[in-house]
Amino acid sequence: MSSVNLTNHFLIAMPAMADPYFAHTLTYICRHGDDGALGLVVNRPIDLTLRGLLEQIDIPMSADHGGQLPIYYGGPVQMDRGFVLHAPLGAWQSTLAVNDNIGLTTSRDILQTVGRGELPPEGLLVTLGYAGWEAGQLERELSENSWLTVEATTEVLFAMPPERRLEAALGSLGVSLAMLSDQAGHA
Repeated sequence: MSSVNLTNHFLIAMPAMADPYFAHTLTYICRHGDDGALGLVVNRPIDLTLRGLLEQIDIPMSADHGGQLPIYYGGPVQMDRGFVLHAPLGAWQSTLAVNDNIGLTTSRDILQTVGRGELPPEGLLVTLGYAGWEAGQLERELSENSWLTVEATTEVLFAMPPERRLEAALGSLGVSLAMLSDQAGHA
């Protein structure tokens, strides 16, 4: 099997995706390598705002900018833990650099900075949980036509309303959800 690195790509769930965790999702891949993959579902806001999350973890929010940002279901792994996807990269205690501009941070210091109003909310997406694949699992799912892939854009990731992200990612491939069959075909 060829070694394709899908870091900084979107996974688009195919219509036949039966797994309720991933049906109708757009997942951003933060890391993909020989040991597996890590991603965040970026189009499923939950019933919690950034202000509400910060209140729950005792981080004061002095400014209201960004307080109404939705928190997202990021995936079925560690759903009690926060993951902050952000641009620009910055310098935080625990950050995985996805690329030169986007980082995934799990340390509290980024949320404290957001609470003080020192980090613009325009390049911020906060999830509870993440999606993980063990070595070879994502490649297997791709060969089974469970996902379409496309290079990610910051516009879809941060600037677009969550309900439009899946269709926008598909549009960058020149297709729409209505054009996709829920039956995979193999030649």
